[in-house]
Amino acid sequence: MKLGTKTRGATLSLALASSLALTACGAANEEPAPASGGGGETTGATEELSGTLNGAGSSAQQAAMQAWTAGYSSLQPGVTVNYDPVGSGGGREQFVSGGVDFAGTDAYLDEEELTGAQERCAGEGEIVELVNYIAPIAIVYNLEGVDTLNLSPATLAGIFAQQITNWNDPAIAADNPDATLPDLPITPVNRSDESGTTENFTEYLAAVAPEVWTFEPDGVFPVEGGEAGQGTSGVVNAVGGGNGTIGYADPSQAGDLGIANIGVGEEFVEPTPEAAAAVVENSERVEGRGEYDFALELNRETTESGNYPIVQVSYLVGCLTYPEQETADLAKDFMTYVVSEEGQQAAAESAGSAPISDTLRQQSQSAIDAISAG
Repeated sequence: MKLGTKTRGATLSLALASSLALTACGAANEEPAPASGGGGETTGATEELSGTLNGAGSSAQQAAMQAWTAGYSSLQPGVTVNYDPVGSGGGREQFVSGGVDFAGTDAYLDEEELTGAQERCAGEGEIVELVNYIAPIAIVYNLEGVDTLNLSPATLAGIFAQQITNWNDPAIAADNPDATLPDLPITPVNRSDESGTTENFTEYLAAVAPEVWTFEPDGVFPVEGGEAGQGTSGVVNAVGGGNGTIGYADPSQAGDLGIANIGVGEEFVEPTPEAAAAVVENSERVEGRGEYDFALELNRETTESGNYPIVQVSYLVGCLTYPEQETADLAKDFMTYVVSEEGQQAAAESAGSAPISDTLRQQSQSAIDAISAG
Protein backbone atom coordinates (compact mmCIF):
# COMPACT_ATOMS: atom_id res chain seq x y z
CA MET A 1 0.00 0.00 0.00
CA LYS A 2 1.02 3.62 -0.45
CA LEU A 3 3.03 4.85 2.54
CA GLY A 4 2.80 8.61 2.45
CA THR A 5 -0.02 11.09 2.55
CA LYS A 6 -0.23 14.12 0.34
CA THR A 7 -0.29 17.62 1.70
CA ARG A 8 -2.12 20.43 0.00
CA GLY A 9 -1.44 24.00 -0.95
CA ALA A 10 0.72 24.00 -4.07
CA THR A 11 1.42 27.56 -5.15
CA LEU A 12 1.12 28.76 -8.71
CA SER A 13 4.41 29.26 -10.51
CA LEU A 14 4.56 32.60 -12.26
CA ALA A 15 6.91 31.12 -14.82
CA LEU A 16 4.38 28.46 -15.66
CA ALA A 17 1.41 30.77 -15.41
CA SER A 18 2.52 32.55 -18.57
CA SER A 19 1.98 29.35 -20.51
CA LEU A 20 -1.45 28.57 -19.16
CA ALA A 21 -4.77 28.42 -20.95
CA LEU A 22 -3.55 25.99 -23.56
CA THR A 23 -6.32 26.08 -26.10
CA ALA A 24 -7.45 22.95 -27.78
CA CYS A 25 -10.23 21.54 -29.76
CA GLY A 26 -11.06 18.37 -31.61
CA ALA A 27 -13.54 16.32 -33.53
CA ALA A 28 -14.34 12.96 -32.04
CA ASN A 29 -17.79 11.63 -31.34
CA GLU A 30 -19.94 12.68 -28.44
CA GLU A 31 -20.30 8.92 -28.28
CA PRO A 32 -16.83 7.66 -29.30
CA ALA A 33 -16.58 5.47 -32.36
CA PRO A 34 -16.43 1.78 -31.49
CA ALA A 35 -12.82 1.56 -32.61
CA SER A 36 -11.79 3.97 -29.85
CA GLY A 37 -12.87 1.49 -27.23
CA GLY A 38 -9.84 -0.69 -27.86
CA GLY A 39 -8.10 0.14 -31.10
CA GLY A 40 -7.35 3.72 -30.14
CA GLU A 41 -8.52 5.35 -33.38
CA THR A 42 -10.20 8.74 -33.24
CA THR A 43 -11.65 8.98 -36.73
CA GLY A 44 -15.27 8.54 -37.69
CA ALA A 45 -16.70 11.43 -35.68
CA THR A 46 -20.16 12.49 -36.75
CA GLU A 47 -20.94 15.31 -34.32
CA GLU A 48 -19.07 18.51 -33.64
CA LEU A 49 -18.95 19.65 -30.03
CA SER A 50 -18.54 23.11 -28.58
CA GLY A 51 -17.80 24.52 -25.17
CA THR A 52 -14.98 24.82 -22.66
CA LEU A 53 -13.30 22.15 -20.55
CA ASN A 54 -11.05 23.28 -17.71
CA GLY A 55 -8.26 21.25 -16.13
CA ALA A 56 -5.25 21.79 -13.88
CA GLY A 57 -2.41 19.79 -12.44
CA SER A 58 0.92 18.18 -13.19
CA SER A 59 3.61 20.40 -14.66
CA ALA A 60 5.48 17.25 -15.72
CA GLN A 61 2.54 16.54 -18.02
CA GLN A 62 2.76 20.00 -19.56
CA ALA A 63 4.58 19.03 -22.77
CA ALA A 64 2.23 16.09 -23.30
CA MET A 65 -0.82 18.24 -22.58
CA GLN A 66 0.34 20.76 -25.16
CA ALA A 67 0.55 17.93 -27.71
CA TRP A 68 -2.91 16.63 -26.74
CA THR A 69 -4.57 20.01 -26.93
CA ALA A 70 -2.90 20.77 -30.26
CA GLY A 71 -3.93 17.43 -31.73
CA TYR A 72 -7.44 17.69 -30.36
CA SER A 73 -7.81 21.16 -31.87
CA SER A 74 -7.63 19.64 -35.34
CA LEU A 75 -10.60 17.43 -34.47
CA GLN A 76 -12.94 19.67 -32.47
CA PRO A 77 -12.44 23.35 -33.39
CA GLY A 78 -15.45 24.36 -31.33
CA VAL A 79 -13.98 23.15 -28.03
CA THR A 80 -11.53 25.02 -25.83
CA VAL A 81 -9.48 22.99 -23.35
CA ASN A 82 -7.66 25.04 -20.73
CA TYR A 83 -4.95 23.37 -18.64
CA ASP A 84 -3.17 25.12 -15.77
CA PRO A 85 0.15 23.33 -14.98
CA VAL A 86 0.02 24.42 -11.36
CA GLY A 87 1.40 21.11 -10.08
CA SER A 88 -0.21 17.81 -9.15
CA GLY A 89 -1.21 18.87 -5.64
CA GLY A 90 -2.81 22.07 -6.89
CA GLY A 91 -4.63 20.19 -9.63
CA ARG A 92 -6.08 17.65 -7.19
CA GLU A 93 -7.08 20.43 -4.82
CA GLN A 94 -8.85 22.38 -7.57
CA PHE A 95 -10.66 19.27 -8.79
CA VAL A 96 -11.83 18.28 -5.32
CA SER A 97 -13.10 21.81 -4.68
CA GLY A 98 -14.97 21.87 -8.00
CA GLY A 99 -12.77 24.54 -9.56
CA VAL A 100 -11.88 22.46 -12.64
CA ASP A 101 -13.51 19.68 -14.63
CA PHE A 102 -10.52 17.35 -14.59
CA ALA A 103 -7.10 17.06 -12.98
CA GLY A 104 -3.76 15.78 -14.19
CA THR A 105 -1.74 14.29 -11.35
CA ASP A 106 1.49 12.35 -10.93
CA ALA A 107 0.18 10.64 -7.80
CA TYR A 108 -3.21 9.06 -7.31
CA LEU A 109 -5.71 10.57 -4.90
CA ASP A 110 -5.22 9.67 -1.25
CA GLU A 111 -8.17 8.61 0.90
CA GLU A 112 -9.04 12.13 2.07
CA GLU A 113 -8.88 13.51 -1.45
CA LEU A 114 -10.88 10.58 -2.77
CA THR A 115 -13.67 11.28 -0.28
CA GLY A 116 -13.70 14.95 -1.25
CA ALA A 117 -13.75 14.13 -4.95
CA GLN A 118 -16.66 11.76 -4.52
CA GLU A 119 -18.58 14.47 -2.68
CA ARG A 120 -18.09 16.98 -5.51
CA CYS A 121 -19.11 14.58 -8.28
CA ALA A 122 -22.81 14.21 -9.04
CA GLY A 123 -24.84 11.02 -9.13
CA GLU A 124 -23.16 8.14 -7.32
CA GLY A 125 -20.14 10.29 -6.59
CA GLU A 126 -17.58 7.93 -8.12
CA ILE A 127 -14.51 9.14 -9.99
CA VAL A 128 -12.50 7.92 -12.95
CA GLU A 129 -8.74 7.81 -12.45
CA LEU A 130 -6.99 6.82 -15.66
CA VAL A 131 -3.33 6.27 -16.53
CA ASN A 132 -2.64 8.70 -19.35
CA TYR A 133 1.09 9.39 -19.15
CA ILE A 134 4.03 7.14 -18.29
CA ALA A 135 7.47 8.65 -17.95
CA PRO A 136 10.70 8.06 -16.07
CA ILE A 137 11.86 10.61 -13.53
CA ALA A 138 15.37 11.55 -14.54
CA ILE A 139 18.10 12.34 -12.04
CA VAL A 140 19.54 15.45 -13.69
CA TYR A 141 22.92 16.87 -12.78
CA ASN A 142 25.39 19.58 -13.73
CA LEU A 143 28.94 18.52 -12.99
CA GLU A 144 31.79 19.82 -15.13
CA GLY A 145 34.01 17.08 -16.53
CA VAL A 146 31.60 14.23 -15.73
CA ASP A 147 29.63 13.16 -18.78
CA THR A 148 28.48 9.77 -17.45
CA LEU A 149 27.24 9.21 -13.91
CA ASN A 150 26.06 5.98 -12.27
CA LEU A 151 24.23 6.03 -8.95
CA SER A 152 23.17 3.04 -6.87
CA PRO A 153 19.90 3.37 -4.91
CA ALA A 154 21.63 3.80 -1.54
CA THR A 155 24.03 6.40 -2.96
CA LEU A 156 21.19 8.35 -4.53
CA ALA A 157 19.25 8.27 -1.26
CA GLY A 158 22.33 9.43 0.65
CA ILE A 159 22.77 12.41 -1.67
CA PHE A 160 19.20 13.64 -1.30
CA ALA A 161 19.16 12.89 2.44
CA GLN A 162 22.27 15.13 2.56
CA GLN A 163 24.38 12.40 4.12
CA ILE A 164 26.66 12.31 1.06
CA THR A 165 27.78 15.88 0.57
CA ASN A 166 30.80 15.85 -1.78
CA TRP A 167 31.15 14.55 -5.32
CA ASN A 168 34.35 12.60 -4.55
CA ASP A 169 32.65 10.66 -1.76
CA PRO A 170 33.73 6.99 -1.71
CA ALA A 171 30.14 5.82 -2.34
CA ILE A 172 29.91 7.80 -5.59
CA ALA A 173 33.44 6.74 -6.56
CA ALA A 174 32.47 3.08 -6.08
CA ASP A 175 29.60 3.51 -8.54
CA ASN A 176 31.88 5.30 -11.03
CA PRO A 177 35.34 3.66 -10.93
CA ASP A 178 36.36 5.09 -14.30
CA ALA A 179 35.28 8.68 -13.61
CA THR A 180 37.36 11.57 -12.32
CA LEU A 181 35.13 13.05 -9.64
CA PRO A 182 35.87 16.59 -8.43
CA ASP A 183 36.38 17.66 -4.84
CA LEU A 184 33.23 19.76 -4.95
CA PRO A 185 30.21 20.10 -2.64
CA ILE A 186 26.97 18.54 -3.82
CA THR A 187 23.99 20.89 -4.13
CA PRO A 188 20.76 18.87 -4.19
CA VAL A 189 17.77 20.60 -5.75
CA ASN A 190 14.19 19.63 -4.94
CA ARG A 191 10.72 20.91 -5.79
CA SER A 192 9.52 23.79 -3.61
CA ASP A 193 5.84 23.07 -4.34
CA GLU A 194 3.74 20.03 -3.54
CA SER A 195 4.46 17.70 -6.40
CA GLY A 196 3.49 14.27 -7.66
CA THR A 197 7.01 14.01 -9.05
CA THR A 198 8.38 14.49 -5.53
CA GLU A 199 5.96 11.92 -4.15
CA ASN A 200 6.98 9.35 -6.76
CA PHE A 201 10.68 10.06 -6.18
CA THR A 202 10.48 9.83 -2.39
CA GLU A 203 8.32 6.72 -2.68
CA TYR A 204 11.10 5.10 -4.70
CA LEU A 205 13.78 6.12 -2.19
CA ALA A 206 11.75 4.78 0.75
CA ALA A 207 11.21 1.47 -1.03
CA VAL A 208 14.77 0.77 -2.19
CA ALA A 209 16.93 2.40 0.53
CA PRO A 210 14.91 2.48 3.77
CA GLU A 211 18.04 2.40 5.94
CA VAL A 212 19.24 5.64 4.34
CA TRP A 213 15.98 7.34 3.38
CA THR A 214 14.05 7.29 6.66
CA PHE A 215 11.30 9.67 5.53
CA GLU A 216 7.86 8.61 4.39
CA PRO A 217 6.87 9.36 0.79
CA ASP A 218 5.28 12.76 0.42
CA GLY A 219 4.47 15.32 -2.22
CA VAL A 220 6.39 17.91 -0.17
CA PHE A 221 10.14 17.27 -0.07
CA PRO A 222 11.02 16.43 3.53
CA VAL A 223 14.70 17.46 3.76
CA GLU A 224 15.64 21.08 4.30
CA GLY A 225 18.91 22.74 3.40
CA GLY A 226 19.27 22.25 -0.34
CA GLU A 227 18.04 24.44 -3.16
CA ALA A 228 14.41 24.38 -4.28
CA GLY A 229 12.64 25.26 -7.50
CA GLN A 230 9.00 25.88 -8.33
CA GLY A 231 7.67 23.26 -10.72
CA THR A 232 9.67 21.10 -13.11
CA SER A 233 11.09 24.15 -14.88
CA GLY A 234 12.25 25.61 -11.58
CA VAL A 235 14.26 22.49 -10.73
CA VAL A 236 15.78 22.30 -14.21
CA ASN A 237 16.74 25.99 -14.10
CA ALA A 238 18.30 25.66 -10.64
CA VAL A 239 20.35 22.60 -11.63
CA GLY A 240 21.45 24.26 -14.86
CA GLY A 241 22.46 27.42 -13.06
CA GLY A 242 25.15 25.84 -10.91
CA ASN A 243 28.06 23.40 -10.90
CA GLY A 244 27.78 20.37 -8.64
CA THR A 245 23.99 20.48 -8.64
CA ILE A 246 21.67 17.50 -8.87
CA GLY A 247 17.87 17.24 -8.99
CA TYR A 248 14.96 15.22 -10.33
CA ALA A 249 12.73 16.11 -13.27
CA ASP A 250 10.86 14.82 -16.27
CA PRO A 251 13.56 13.98 -18.87
CA SER A 252 11.59 15.76 -21.59
CA GLN A 253 12.53 19.03 -19.89
CA ALA A 254 16.14 18.18 -18.97
CA GLY A 255 17.66 20.02 -21.93
CA ASP A 256 21.47 19.85 -21.93
CA LEU A 257 21.79 18.61 -18.35
CA GLY A 258 23.47 15.31 -17.58
CA ILE A 259 21.16 12.39 -16.77
CA ALA A 260 22.36 9.71 -14.35
CA ASN A 261 22.00 5.95 -14.80
CA ILE A 262 20.37 4.26 -11.79
CA GLY A 263 21.34 0.92 -10.29
CA VAL A 264 18.76 -1.83 -10.85
CA GLY A 265 19.86 -5.33 -9.92
CA GLU A 266 23.32 -5.88 -11.40
CA GLU A 267 23.18 -3.07 -13.96
CA PHE A 268 22.82 0.69 -14.27
CA VAL A 269 19.77 1.69 -16.30
CA GLU A 270 19.08 4.93 -18.13
CA PRO A 271 15.60 6.50 -17.88
CA THR A 272 14.02 5.55 -21.21
CA PRO A 273 10.27 5.42 -21.91
CA GLU A 274 10.56 1.69 -22.60
CA ALA A 275 12.24 1.01 -19.25
CA ALA A 276 9.55 3.03 -17.46
CA ALA A 277 6.73 1.22 -19.26
CA ALA A 278 8.22 -2.14 -18.25
CA VAL A 279 7.80 -1.26 -14.57
CA VAL A 280 4.18 -0.23 -15.08
CA GLU A 281 3.39 -3.52 -16.80
CA ASN A 282 4.74 -5.32 -13.70
CA SER A 283 2.59 -3.32 -11.25
CA GLU A 284 -0.78 -4.04 -9.59
CA ARG A 285 -3.96 -2.01 -9.16
CA VAL A 286 -4.54 -0.35 -5.80
CA GLU A 287 -7.02 -2.39 -3.80
CA GLY A 288 -10.33 -1.07 -2.53
CA ARG A 289 -10.91 1.59 -5.21
CA GLY A 290 -13.93 2.09 -7.46
CA GLU A 291 -14.71 0.09 -10.58
CA TYR A 292 -13.28 2.77 -12.86
CA ASP A 293 -10.36 3.80 -10.68
CA PHE A 294 -7.18 2.37 -12.20
CA ALA A 295 -4.61 3.69 -9.73
CA LEU A 296 -1.47 1.52 -9.59
CA GLU A 297 0.97 0.43 -6.89
CA LEU A 298 4.24 0.68 -8.80
CA ASN A 299 6.84 -2.05 -8.43
CA ARG A 300 9.66 0.17 -7.16
CA GLU A 301 11.86 -2.69 -5.93
CA THR A 302 12.16 -4.51 -9.23
CA THR A 303 15.55 -5.97 -10.11
CA GLU A 304 14.50 -7.02 -13.62
CA SER A 305 16.89 -6.13 -16.42
CA GLY A 306 15.75 -3.16 -18.49
CA ASN A 307 13.36 -1.82 -15.84
CA TYR A 308 13.69 1.77 -14.58
CA PRO A 309 11.76 2.07 -11.30
CA ILE A 310 12.02 5.84 -10.73
CA VAL A 311 8.91 6.24 -12.80
CA GLN A 312 5.85 8.38 -12.55
CA VAL A 313 2.47 7.39 -13.80
CA SER A 314 0.26 10.39 -14.37
CA TYR A 315 -3.49 10.15 -14.22
CA LEU A 316 -6.47 11.95 -15.67
CA VAL A 317 -8.98 12.35 -12.88
CA GLY A 318 -12.62 13.18 -13.60
CA CYS A 319 -16.15 12.49 -12.42
CA LEU A 320 -18.05 9.40 -13.44
CA THR A 321 -21.15 11.62 -13.36
CA TYR A 322 -21.00 15.35 -14.12
CA PRO A 323 -23.80 17.79 -13.24
CA GLU A 324 -24.01 19.11 -16.80
CA GLN A 325 -24.41 17.15 -20.03
CA GLU A 326 -22.06 19.46 -21.92
CA THR A 327 -19.24 18.87 -19.44
CA ALA A 328 -19.79 15.11 -19.55
CA ASP A 329 -19.69 15.12 -23.36
CA LEU A 330 -16.54 17.22 -23.51
CA ALA A 331 -14.77 15.18 -20.84
CA LYS A 332 -15.59 11.92 -22.63
CA ASP A 333 -14.45 13.23 -25.98
CA PHE A 334 -11.19 14.79 -24.83
CA MET A 335 -10.24 11.80 -22.63
CA THR A 336 -10.94 9.44 -25.53
CA TYR A 337 -8.43 11.35 -27.64
CA VAL A 338 -5.81 11.43 -24.87
CA VAL A 339 -5.79 7.65 -24.35
CA SER A 340 -6.10 6.82 -28.07
CA GLU A 341 -3.14 5.52 -30.04
CA GLU A 342 -3.04 8.84 -31.88
CA GLY A 343 -3.04 10.86 -28.68
CA GLN A 344 -0.44 8.68 -26.99
CA GLN A 345 1.83 8.89 -30.00
CA ALA A 346 1.52 12.69 -30.02
CA ALA A 347 2.61 12.78 -26.37
CA ALA A 348 5.49 10.39 -27.02
CA GLU A 349 6.82 12.57 -29.82
CA SER A 350 6.46 15.78 -27.84
CA ALA A 351 7.32 14.71 -24.29
CA GLY A 352 9.26 11.46 -24.71
CA SER A 353 6.68 9.54 -22.69
CA ALA A 354 5.86 5.86 -23.11
CA PRO A 355 2.51 5.14 -24.78
CA ILE A 356 0.13 3.22 -22.56
CA SER A 357 -0.44 -0.43 -23.39
CA ASP A 358 -3.51 -1.77 -25.18
CA THR A 359 -4.65 -3.26 -21.86
CA LEU A 360 -4.51 0.11 -20.12
CA ARG A 361 -6.22 1.75 -23.09
CA GLN A 362 -9.10 -0.71 -22.99
CA GLN A 363 -9.48 -0.23 -19.23
CA SER A 364 -9.47 3.53 -19.62
CA GLN A 365 -11.96 3.49 -22.48
CA SER A 366 -14.38 1.38 -20.44
CA ALA A 367 -14.33 4.09 -17.78
CA ILE A 368 -14.64 6.93 -20.29
CA ASP A 369 -17.63 5.24 -21.94
CA ALA A 370 -19.34 5.13 -18.53
CA ILE A 371 -19.13 8.92 -17.96
CA SER A 372 -22.56 10.56 -17.98
CA ALA A 373 -24.53 13.51 -16.66
CA GLY A 374 -26.78 13.35 -13.65
